[in-house]
Amino acid sequence: MKTRDGNGAVLGEGDSFTLIKDHKVKGTSVTLKRGMLVTGIHLTDDPAEVECRVEKVKGLVLRSEFLKKA
Repeated sequence: MKTRDGNGAVLGEGDSFTLIKDHKVKGTSVTLKRGMLVTGIHLTDDPAEVECRVEKVKGLVLRSEFLKKA
């Protein structure tokens, strides 16, 4: 099964995406804002989730339904 973003585009290893919704990261004071560009994603075993690095947060897992391929 392929990992798809919120618009249905297929995401691949190392792709870039933008966020379509603000996210508060649990355990930190970081808030990811809508429209933020994130590069170099890592696909996980679950097609609904991707792993990425953002600001000071490493190994962050985001739901693919809240992403838009850049």
